[in-house]
Amino acid sequence: MDNPHRAPGRLPVGAPVAVIDIGSNSVRLVVYEGMNRALAPIFNEKALCGLGREVLSTGRLAEDAVQRAFSALRRFRGLCNAMGVGAVYALATAAARDAENGPAFIAECEAICGTAIELLTGKREAELAACGILAGVHDPDGVVGDLGGGSLELVNVKGGQIGTGITLPLGGLALQDRSSRSPRKAEKIIKETMPDASVLGDLAGRTFYAVGGTWRALARLHMFQKGYPLHVMHGYVIPAREALDFTRIVHRADAETLAHIDVISDARRPLLAYGALVLENVMRQGRASEVVISALGVREGLLYSLMMPEVRAEDPLLVAAAELNVLRARSPRHGEELVEWTDAFFASSPVLEEGVDETRLRRAACLLADISWRAHPDYRGEQSLNMIAHAAFAGLDHAGRAYIALSVYFRYVGIGADDAETRILELVTTGQLDRARILGGAMRVAYLLSAAMPGTLPRTPLAVRGEQLVLSVPRDLAPLVNERVQARLRQLAKLIGREPLTEVVD
Repeated sequence: MDNPHRAPGRLPVGAPVAVIDIGSNSVRLVVYEGMNRALAPIFNEKALCGLGREVLSTGRLAEDAVQRAFSALRRFRGLCNAMGVGAVYALATAAARDAENGPAFIAECEAICGTAIELLTGKREAELAACGILAGVHDPDGVVGDLGGGSLELVNVKGGQIGTGITLPLGGLALQDRSSRSPRKAEKIIKETMPDASVLGDLAGRTFYAVGGTWRALARLHMFQKGYPLHVMHGYVIPAREALDFTRIVHRADAETLAHIDVISDARRPLLAYGALVLENVMRQGRASEVVISALGVREGLLYSLMMPEVRAEDPLLVAAAELNVLRARSPRHGEELVEWTDAFFASSPVLEEGVDETRLRRAACLLADISWRAHPDYRGEQSLNMIAHAAFAGLDHAGRAYIALSVYFRYVGIGADDAETRILELVTTGQLDRARILGGAMRVAYLLSAAMPGTLPRTPLAVRGEQLVLSVPRDLAPLVNERVQARLRQLAKLIGREPLTEVVD
Protein backbone atom coordinates (compact mmCIF):
# COMPACT_ATOMS: atom_id res chain seq x y z
CA MET A 1 0.00 0.00 0.00
CA ASP A 2 1.31 3.44 -0.91
CA ASN A 3 2.28 5.74 1.91
CA PRO A 4 -0.12 8.72 1.51
CA HIS A 5 2.45 11.26 2.66
CA ARG A 6 5.17 10.15 0.21
CA ALA A 7 3.52 11.90 -2.76
CA PRO A 8 5.91 13.90 -4.99
CA GLY A 9 3.89 17.04 -4.34
CA ARG A 10 4.34 16.77 -0.57
CA LEU A 11 7.31 17.67 1.58
CA PRO A 12 9.14 14.99 3.59
CA VAL A 13 8.17 16.46 6.96
CA GLY A 14 6.84 13.33 8.62
CA ALA A 15 3.27 12.27 9.20
CA PRO A 16 0.51 14.88 9.02
CA VAL A 17 -0.78 16.45 12.23
CA ALA A 18 -4.42 17.21 12.97
CA VAL A 19 -6.31 19.59 15.21
CA ILE A 20 -9.93 18.94 16.16
CA ASP A 21 -11.58 22.11 17.44
CA ILE A 22 -14.87 21.62 19.31
CA GLY A 23 -16.22 25.16 19.36
CA SER A 24 -19.46 26.70 20.50
CA ASN A 25 -20.72 27.11 16.94
CA SER A 26 -18.69 24.73 14.77
CA VAL A 27 -16.76 21.50 15.17
CA ARG A 28 -13.80 21.48 12.81
CA LEU A 29 -10.98 19.23 11.67
CA VAL A 30 -7.84 20.68 10.10
CA VAL A 31 -5.05 18.37 8.97
CA TYR A 32 -1.66 19.96 8.28
CA GLU A 33 1.11 18.56 6.10
CA GLY A 34 3.47 18.52 9.06
CA MET A 35 4.63 20.35 12.16
CA ASN A 36 6.70 23.09 10.55
CA ARG A 37 6.74 26.89 10.64
CA ALA A 38 4.72 27.37 7.45
CA LEU A 39 1.68 25.30 8.42
CA ALA A 40 0.09 23.95 5.23
CA PRO A 41 -3.47 22.58 5.58
CA ILE A 42 -4.10 19.52 3.43
CA PHE A 43 -7.68 19.04 4.64
CA ASN A 44 -10.18 21.33 6.35
CA GLU A 45 -13.79 20.54 7.21
CA LYS A 46 -16.30 21.95 9.64
CA ALA A 47 -19.74 21.02 10.88
CA LEU A 48 -21.92 23.83 12.21
CA CYS A 49 -23.35 22.07 15.26
CA GLY A 50 -24.38 25.06 17.41
CA LEU A 51 -23.28 23.52 20.71
CA GLY A 52 -23.45 26.88 22.48
CA ARG A 53 -26.94 27.72 21.23
CA GLU A 54 -28.79 27.28 24.57
CA VAL A 55 -26.05 27.01 27.17
CA LEU A 56 -26.68 30.39 28.81
CA SER A 57 -30.46 29.97 28.98
CA THR A 58 -30.67 26.26 29.88
CA GLY A 59 -27.21 25.54 31.29
CA ARG A 60 -26.89 22.54 28.99
CA LEU A 61 -25.64 21.58 25.55
CA ALA A 62 -28.66 20.93 23.35
CA GLU A 63 -29.09 17.21 22.62
CA ASP A 64 -29.48 17.64 18.86
CA ALA A 65 -26.28 19.72 18.76
CA VAL A 66 -24.46 17.07 20.79
CA GLN A 67 -25.49 14.30 18.39
CA ARG A 68 -24.39 16.38 15.37
CA ALA A 69 -21.02 16.89 17.06
CA PHE A 70 -20.61 13.16 17.75
CA SER A 71 -21.44 12.36 14.13
CA ALA A 72 -18.87 14.89 12.88
CA LEU A 73 -16.20 13.55 15.23
CA ARG A 74 -16.72 9.96 14.07
CA ARG A 75 -16.17 11.12 10.51
CA PHE A 76 -13.12 13.15 11.52
CA ARG A 77 -11.57 10.14 13.28
CA GLY A 78 -12.07 8.05 10.14
CA LEU A 79 -10.55 10.75 7.95
CA CYS A 80 -7.48 10.99 10.18
CA ASN A 81 -6.99 7.24 9.85
CA ALA A 82 -7.34 7.42 6.07
CA MET A 83 -4.81 10.27 5.81
CA GLY A 84 -2.20 8.58 7.95
CA VAL A 85 -2.28 11.30 10.58
CA GLY A 86 0.33 10.96 13.29
CA ALA A 87 -0.50 13.27 16.20
CA VAL A 88 -4.10 14.38 16.78
CA TYR A 89 -4.63 17.37 19.06
CA ALA A 90 -8.12 18.19 20.27
CA LEU A 91 -9.51 21.15 22.14
CA ALA A 92 -12.88 22.42 23.28
CA THR A 93 -13.99 25.95 24.12
CA ALA A 94 -16.71 27.94 25.86
CA ALA A 95 -19.83 25.82 25.32
CA ALA A 96 -18.32 22.61 26.69
CA ARG A 97 -16.62 24.62 29.44
CA ASP A 98 -19.80 26.29 30.67
CA ALA A 99 -22.46 23.55 30.26
CA GLU A 100 -23.40 21.29 33.18
CA ASN A 101 -23.38 18.30 30.84
CA GLY A 102 -20.03 19.42 29.42
CA PRO A 103 -17.90 16.82 31.29
CA ALA A 104 -20.00 13.91 30.01
CA PHE A 105 -19.91 15.37 26.51
CA ILE A 106 -16.11 15.72 26.60
CA ALA A 107 -15.69 12.15 27.87
CA GLU A 108 -17.68 10.79 24.93
CA CYS A 109 -15.77 13.02 22.49
CA GLU A 110 -12.48 11.63 23.83
CA ALA A 111 -13.73 8.07 23.35
CA ILE A 112 -14.69 8.83 19.74
CA CYS A 113 -11.50 10.75 18.88
CA GLY A 114 -9.14 8.39 20.68
CA THR A 115 -7.23 11.29 22.19
CA ALA A 116 -7.38 13.61 25.19
CA ILE A 117 -9.27 16.85 24.70
CA GLU A 118 -7.95 20.04 26.25
CA LEU A 119 -10.84 22.02 27.70
CA LEU A 120 -9.58 25.56 27.31
CA THR A 121 -10.05 28.17 29.99
CA GLY A 122 -10.85 31.65 28.73
CA LYS A 123 -7.30 32.73 29.54
CA ARG A 124 -5.80 29.77 27.69
CA GLU A 125 -8.05 30.38 24.67
CA ALA A 126 -6.91 34.01 24.53
CA GLU A 127 -3.28 32.91 24.75
CA LEU A 128 -3.66 30.44 21.86
CA ALA A 129 -5.47 33.01 19.73
CA ALA A 130 -2.53 35.37 20.28
CA CYS A 131 -0.13 32.54 19.35
CA GLY A 132 -2.12 32.18 16.14
CA ILE A 133 -1.44 35.83 15.35
CA LEU A 134 2.27 35.39 16.11
CA ALA A 135 2.22 32.39 13.76
CA GLY A 136 0.55 34.26 10.92
CA VAL A 137 1.27 38.00 11.12
CA HIS A 138 4.68 39.59 10.61
CA ASP A 139 5.67 41.60 13.70
CA PRO A 140 2.14 42.14 15.10
CA ASP A 141 1.38 45.09 17.37
CA GLY A 142 -2.12 45.42 18.76
CA VAL A 143 -4.92 43.52 20.45
CA VAL A 144 -6.17 40.11 19.34
CA GLY A 145 -9.90 39.44 19.53
CA ASP A 146 -11.16 35.88 19.05
CA LEU A 147 -14.94 35.83 18.66
CA GLY A 148 -16.47 32.38 18.99
CA GLY A 149 -19.99 31.18 19.49
CA GLY A 150 -19.79 31.38 23.27
CA SER A 151 -17.22 33.99 24.17
CA LEU A 152 -14.89 36.79 23.12
CA GLU A 153 -11.24 36.52 24.09
CA LEU A 154 -9.04 39.63 24.08
CA VAL A 155 -5.27 39.78 24.55
CA ASN A 156 -2.47 42.25 23.84
CA VAL A 157 0.44 41.31 21.52
CA LYS A 158 3.59 43.35 20.90
CA GLY A 159 7.20 42.59 20.09
CA GLY A 160 6.49 38.86 20.03
CA GLN A 161 5.16 39.02 23.61
CA ILE A 162 1.66 38.03 24.73
CA GLY A 163 -0.15 39.91 27.48
CA THR A 164 -2.68 38.58 29.96
CA GLY A 165 -5.89 37.59 28.22
CA ILE A 166 -9.47 38.07 29.28
CA THR A 167 -12.69 36.35 28.24
CA LEU A 168 -16.15 37.90 27.96
CA PRO A 169 -19.51 36.12 27.41
CA LEU A 170 -20.08 37.92 24.10
CA GLY A 171 -19.93 35.12 21.54
CA GLY A 172 -22.50 35.23 18.76
CA LEU A 173 -24.60 32.27 19.93
CA ALA A 174 -24.38 33.41 23.55
CA LEU A 175 -25.65 36.88 22.63
CA GLN A 176 -28.38 35.43 20.47
CA ASP A 177 -29.47 33.25 23.40
CA ARG A 178 -29.25 35.92 26.13
CA SER A 179 -31.04 38.54 24.04
CA SER A 180 -33.82 36.23 22.86
CA ARG A 181 -32.61 36.88 19.27
CA SER A 182 -32.99 40.65 19.61
CA PRO A 183 -29.98 42.63 18.30
CA ARG A 184 -31.24 45.67 20.20
CA LYS A 185 -31.16 43.78 23.50
CA ALA A 186 -27.82 42.28 22.51
CA GLU A 187 -26.38 45.76 22.03
CA LYS A 188 -27.41 46.67 25.57
CA ILE A 189 -25.77 43.50 26.92
CA ILE A 190 -22.56 44.33 25.04
CA LYS A 191 -22.46 47.88 26.35
CA GLU A 192 -22.95 46.65 29.90
CA THR A 193 -20.19 44.04 29.52
CA MET A 194 -17.59 45.85 27.43
CA PRO A 195 -16.27 48.14 30.22
CA ASP A 196 -14.76 44.95 31.71
CA ALA A 197 -12.48 44.72 28.64
CA SER A 198 -9.62 46.63 30.25
CA VAL A 199 -7.17 45.36 27.63
CA LEU A 200 -8.84 47.63 25.07
CA GLY A 201 -7.29 50.56 26.88
CA ASP A 202 -4.01 49.58 25.19
CA LEU A 203 -5.51 49.55 21.68
CA ALA A 204 -5.70 53.25 20.76
CA GLY A 205 -3.97 53.93 17.44
CA ARG A 206 -2.91 50.30 17.04
CA THR A 207 -4.27 47.30 15.12
CA PHE A 208 -7.17 45.09 16.14
CA TYR A 209 -6.58 41.52 14.92
CA ALA A 210 -9.95 39.85 14.34
CA VAL A 211 -10.07 36.05 14.68
CA GLY A 212 -13.10 33.81 14.27
CA GLY A 213 -15.58 32.63 11.66
CA THR A 214 -18.22 35.31 12.21
CA TRP A 215 -15.73 38.13 11.78
CA ARG A 216 -14.27 36.45 8.70
CA ALA A 217 -17.79 36.26 7.29
CA LEU A 218 -18.28 39.98 7.98
CA ALA A 219 -14.99 40.76 6.25
CA ARG A 220 -15.93 38.60 3.27
CA LEU A 221 -19.19 40.53 2.92
CA HIS A 222 -17.29 43.83 3.13
CA MET A 223 -14.75 42.60 0.58
CA PHE A 224 -17.43 41.72 -1.98
CA GLN A 225 -19.43 44.89 -1.40
CA LYS A 226 -16.30 46.94 -2.11
CA GLY A 227 -15.39 44.90 -5.18
CA TYR A 228 -11.98 44.28 -3.62
CA PRO A 229 -9.56 42.77 -6.16
CA LEU A 230 -8.04 39.99 -4.03
CA HIS A 231 -10.27 37.37 -2.42
CA VAL A 232 -7.80 36.31 0.26
CA MET A 233 -9.06 36.70 3.81
CA HIS A 234 -5.81 36.56 5.76
CA GLY A 235 -4.34 40.03 6.08
CA TYR A 236 -7.44 41.85 4.81
CA VAL A 237 -7.51 45.36 6.29
CA ILE A 238 -10.53 47.50 7.11
CA PRO A 239 -9.73 51.07 8.27
CA ALA A 240 -11.38 52.06 11.57
CA ARG A 241 -13.83 54.58 10.15
CA GLU A 242 -14.96 52.17 7.47
CA ALA A 243 -15.29 49.35 9.98
CA LEU A 244 -17.58 51.46 12.14
CA ASP A 245 -19.76 52.48 9.21
CA PHE A 246 -20.01 48.93 7.89
CA THR A 247 -20.81 47.28 11.22
CA ARG A 248 -23.63 49.77 11.82
CA ILE A 249 -25.16 48.90 8.46
CA VAL A 250 -24.94 45.17 9.13
CA HIS A 251 -26.56 45.13 12.57
CA ARG A 252 -29.20 47.67 11.59
CA ALA A 253 -30.47 45.89 8.47
CA ASP A 254 -32.08 42.52 7.85
CA ALA A 255 -29.20 40.31 6.75
CA GLU A 256 -31.12 39.05 3.73
CA THR A 257 -31.37 42.59 2.34
CA LEU A 258 -27.61 43.23 2.38
CA ALA A 259 -25.82 43.43 -0.95
CA HIS A 260 -23.82 40.28 -1.79
CA ILE A 261 -25.28 38.38 1.19
CA ASP A 262 -25.15 35.28 -1.02
CA VAL A 263 -21.37 35.03 -0.39
CA ILE A 264 -22.17 34.16 3.25
CA SER A 265 -23.50 30.70 4.13
CA ASP A 266 -27.08 30.46 5.37
CA ALA A 267 -25.85 29.11 8.71
CA ARG A 268 -23.60 32.13 9.31
CA ARG A 269 -26.08 34.86 8.41
CA PRO A 270 -28.06 34.91 11.69
CA LEU A 271 -24.87 35.67 13.63
CA LEU A 272 -23.64 38.55 11.45
CA ALA A 273 -25.56 41.22 13.36
CA TYR A 274 -24.14 40.05 16.71
CA GLY A 275 -20.60 39.90 15.36
CA ALA A 276 -21.03 43.39 13.90
CA LEU A 277 -22.29 44.75 17.22
CA VAL A 278 -19.32 43.34 19.12
CA LEU A 279 -16.83 44.63 16.56
CA GLU A 280 -18.38 48.11 16.56
CA ASN A 281 -18.15 48.34 20.35
CA VAL A 282 -14.57 47.02 20.38
CA MET A 283 -13.55 49.66 17.85
CA ARG A 284 -15.35 52.45 19.68
CA GLN A 285 -13.94 51.62 23.10
CA GLY A 286 -10.46 50.70 21.90
CA ARG A 287 -10.09 53.40 19.20
CA ALA A 288 -7.99 51.11 17.00
CA SER A 289 -6.58 52.43 13.74
CA GLU A 290 -7.69 49.42 11.69
CA VAL A 291 -9.05 45.90 11.73
CA VAL A 292 -6.85 43.15 10.28
CA ILE A 293 -8.50 39.81 9.60
CA SER A 294 -6.57 36.67 10.49
CA ALA A 295 -7.27 33.23 9.03
CA LEU A 296 -5.00 31.77 11.71
CA GLY A 297 -6.28 31.42 15.23
CA VAL A 298 -6.47 28.99 18.14
CA ARG A 299 -5.73 25.84 16.08
CA GLU A 300 -2.59 27.25 14.50
CA GLY A 301 -1.71 28.90 17.81
CA LEU A 302 -1.79 25.53 19.53
CA LEU A 303 0.67 24.03 17.04
CA TYR A 304 2.85 27.16 17.12
CA SER A 305 3.03 26.90 20.92
CA LEU A 306 4.32 23.31 20.59
CA MET A 307 7.16 24.21 18.21
CA MET A 308 10.76 24.57 19.35
CA PRO A 309 11.83 28.21 19.92
CA GLU A 310 14.19 28.13 16.94
CA VAL A 311 11.33 27.01 14.70
CA ARG A 312 8.99 29.71 16.02
CA ALA A 313 11.71 32.27 15.24
CA GLU A 314 11.69 31.37 11.53
CA ASP A 315 9.94 33.64 9.02
CA PRO A 316 6.80 31.77 7.83
CA LEU A 317 6.79 33.60 4.48
CA LEU A 318 10.37 32.65 3.64
CA VAL A 319 9.83 29.09 4.85
CA ALA A 320 6.74 28.71 2.65
CA ALA A 321 8.51 30.28 -0.34
CA ALA A 322 11.49 27.94 0.13
CA GLU A 323 9.15 24.95 0.28
CA LEU A 324 7.42 25.93 -2.97
CA ASN A 325 10.85 26.45 -4.50
CA VAL A 326 11.72 22.85 -3.59
CA LEU A 327 8.41 21.48 -4.84
CA ARG A 328 8.08 23.37 -8.13
CA ALA A 329 11.33 24.97 -9.37
CA ARG A 330 13.63 23.42 -11.97
CA SER A 331 16.52 23.93 -9.56
CA PRO A 332 15.83 24.89 -5.94
CA ARG A 333 19.51 25.78 -5.53
CA HIS A 334 19.22 28.30 -8.36
CA GLY A 335 16.44 30.06 -6.43
CA GLU A 336 18.72 30.31 -3.42
CA GLU A 337 21.52 31.67 -5.63
CA LEU A 338 19.11 34.23 -7.05
CA VAL A 339 18.44 35.47 -3.52
CA GLU A 340 22.18 35.98 -2.94
CA TRP A 341 22.70 37.50 -6.41
CA THR A 342 19.95 40.10 -5.89
CA ASP A 343 21.15 40.72 -2.31
CA ALA A 344 24.43 41.96 -3.77
CA PHE A 345 22.76 43.87 -6.61
CA PHE A 346 20.36 45.78 -4.35
CA ALA A 347 23.11 46.49 -1.81
CA SER A 348 25.33 47.98 -4.52
CA SER A 349 23.56 51.34 -4.78
CA PRO A 350 21.65 53.76 -2.52
CA VAL A 351 19.12 54.03 -5.36
CA LEU A 352 18.06 50.46 -4.56
CA GLU A 353 18.14 50.78 -0.77
CA GLU A 354 15.66 48.52 1.02
CA GLY A 355 14.03 48.33 4.40
CA VAL A 356 13.98 45.07 6.36
CA ASP A 357 10.51 44.13 5.16
CA GLU A 358 11.32 44.99 1.54
CA THR A 359 14.31 42.64 1.73
CA ARG A 360 12.26 39.70 2.97
CA LEU A 361 9.66 40.27 0.24
CA ARG A 362 12.36 40.37 -2.45
CA ARG A 363 13.91 37.17 -1.15
CA ALA A 364 10.53 35.44 -1.16
CA ALA A 365 9.97 36.58 -4.75
CA CYS A 366 13.32 35.10 -5.79
CA LEU A 367 12.40 31.74 -4.26
CA LEU A 368 9.06 31.79 -6.10
CA ALA A 369 10.38 32.99 -9.45
CA ASP A 370 10.42 29.60 -11.19
CA ILE A 371 7.30 27.89 -9.83
CA SER A 372 5.39 28.12 -13.13
CA TRP A 373 7.99 26.76 -15.54
CA ARG A 374 5.76 23.82 -16.50
CA ALA A 375 3.01 26.12 -17.79
CA HIS A 376 2.72 27.13 -21.45
CA PRO A 377 5.18 29.99 -22.09
CA ASP A 378 2.35 32.39 -22.94
CA TYR A 379 0.73 31.87 -19.54
CA ARG A 380 3.65 31.56 -17.11
CA GLY A 381 3.40 35.18 -16.00
CA GLU A 382 -0.35 35.00 -15.49
CA GLN A 383 -0.14 31.66 -13.68
CA SER A 384 2.64 32.89 -11.38
CA LEU A 385 0.71 36.04 -10.54
CA ASN A 386 -2.43 34.10 -9.65
CA MET A 387 -0.63 31.39 -7.69
CA ILE A 388 1.34 33.85 -5.58
CA ALA A 389 -1.52 36.29 -5.04
CA HIS A 390 -3.84 33.52 -3.82
CA ALA A 391 -1.39 31.21 -2.02
CA ALA A 392 -1.96 30.32 1.64
CA PHE A 393 0.99 32.38 2.82
CA ALA A 394 1.34 33.67 6.37
CA GLY A 395 3.43 36.62 7.50
CA LEU A 396 2.31 38.66 4.51
CA ASP A 397 -0.09 41.55 3.92
CA HIS A 398 -1.96 42.11 0.67
CA ALA A 399 0.40 44.78 -0.62
CA GLY A 400 3.29 42.38 -0.10
CA ARG A 401 1.45 39.64 -1.96
CA ALA A 402 0.88 41.95 -4.89
CA TYR A 403 4.52 43.10 -4.94
CA ILE A 404 5.85 39.53 -5.02
CA ALA A 405 3.29 38.41 -7.60
CA LEU A 406 4.01 41.37 -9.88
CA SER A 407 7.78 40.90 -9.61
CA VAL A 408 7.53 37.34 -10.90
CA TYR A 409 4.93 38.40 -13.48
CA PHE A 410 7.35 40.99 -14.91
CA ARG A 411 10.13 38.38 -14.90
CA TYR A 412 8.08 36.45 -17.47
CA VAL A 413 6.29 39.09 -19.55
CA GLY A 414 8.79 41.94 -19.46
CA ILE A 415 9.25 45.06 -17.37
CA GLY A 416 7.42 47.22 -19.92
CA ALA A 417 4.26 45.13 -19.77
CA ASP A 418 1.14 47.08 -18.83
CA ASP A 419 -1.41 44.30 -19.20
CA ALA A 420 -1.03 42.77 -15.74
CA GLU A 421 -4.18 41.93 -13.83
CA THR A 422 -5.08 45.60 -13.51
CA ARG A 423 -7.03 45.23 -10.28
CA ILE A 424 -4.07 43.82 -8.36
CA LEU A 425 -2.17 47.00 -9.21
CA GLU A 426 -4.57 48.79 -6.85
CA LEU A 427 -2.90 47.05 -3.90
CA VAL A 428 0.60 48.48 -4.41
CA THR A 429 2.01 51.98 -4.26
CA THR A 430 3.86 53.51 -7.20
CA GLY A 431 7.10 52.89 -5.30
CA GLN A 432 6.28 49.21 -4.81
CA LEU A 433 5.35 48.88 -8.48
CA ASP A 434 8.69 50.42 -9.48
CA ARG A 435 10.55 48.00 -7.21
CA ALA A 436 8.60 45.08 -8.67
CA ARG A 437 9.68 46.11 -12.18
CA ILE A 438 13.33 46.45 -11.10
CA LEU A 439 13.33 43.04 -9.44
CA GLY A 440 11.51 41.49 -12.39
CA GLY A 441 14.08 43.06 -14.73
CA ALA A 442 16.97 41.66 -12.70
CA MET A 443 15.35 38.22 -12.77
CA ARG A 444 15.03 38.45 -16.55
CA VAL A 445 18.80 38.94 -16.84
CA ALA A 446 19.54 36.17 -14.33
CA TYR A 447 17.32 33.50 -15.87
CA LEU A 448 18.44 34.07 -19.45
CA LEU A 449 22.08 34.12 -18.37
CA SER A 450 21.87 30.95 -16.24
CA ALA A 451 19.05 28.89 -17.85
CA ALA A 452 17.66 28.48 -14.31
CA MET A 453 20.57 26.19 -13.41
CA PRO A 454 22.89 26.64 -10.41
CA GLY A 455 26.52 27.62 -10.63
CA THR A 456 26.39 30.60 -13.02
CA LEU A 457 24.99 33.45 -10.91
CA PRO A 458 27.66 33.28 -8.16
CA ARG A 459 30.27 33.85 -10.89
CA THR A 460 28.42 36.65 -12.74
CA PRO A 461 27.67 39.43 -10.23
CA LEU A 462 25.51 42.40 -11.15
CA ALA A 463 26.23 45.74 -9.46
CA VAL A 464 25.73 49.48 -9.75
CA ARG A 465 29.05 51.34 -9.95
CA GLY A 466 28.60 55.06 -10.14
CA GLU A 467 26.63 55.79 -13.30
CA GLN A 468 26.95 52.26 -14.68
CA LEU A 469 25.15 48.96 -14.23
CA VAL A 470 27.90 46.38 -14.56
CA LEU A 471 27.52 42.69 -15.30
CA SER A 472 30.85 40.96 -14.61
CA VAL A 473 31.46 37.72 -16.47
CA PRO A 474 34.51 35.42 -16.23
CA ARG A 475 36.16 34.70 -19.57
CA ASP A 476 35.03 31.07 -19.69
CA LEU A 477 31.39 32.16 -19.35
CA ALA A 478 31.59 35.09 -21.79
CA PRO A 479 29.82 33.12 -24.59
CA LEU A 480 26.69 33.09 -22.43
CA VAL A 481 26.25 36.85 -22.92
CA ASN A 482 24.49 37.15 -26.26
CA GLU A 483 22.41 40.01 -27.69
CA ARG A 484 19.29 38.91 -25.80
CA VAL A 485 21.11 39.09 -22.48
CA GLN A 486 22.54 42.49 -23.46
CA ALA A 487 19.06 43.74 -24.38
CA ARG A 488 17.67 42.75 -21.01
CA LEU A 489 20.61 44.39 -19.26
CA ARG A 490 19.93 47.60 -21.21
CA GLN A 491 16.27 47.52 -20.18
CA LEU A 492 17.16 47.14 -16.51
CA ALA A 493 19.85 49.85 -16.70
CA LYS A 494 17.38 52.26 -18.27
CA LEU A 495 14.85 51.53 -15.53
CA ILE A 496 17.30 52.56 -12.78
CA GLY A 497 18.89 55.43 -14.73
CA ARG A 498 22.27 53.88 -15.39
CA GLU A 499 24.38 52.91 -18.43
CA PRO A 500 24.85 49.17 -19.03
CA LEU A 501 28.28 47.62 -19.15
CA THR A 502 29.35 44.00 -19.54
CA GLU A 503 32.90 43.38 -18.43
CA VAL A 504 34.84 40.18 -19.05
CA VAL A 505 37.20 39.38 -16.19
CA ASP A 506 40.05 36.88 -15.93
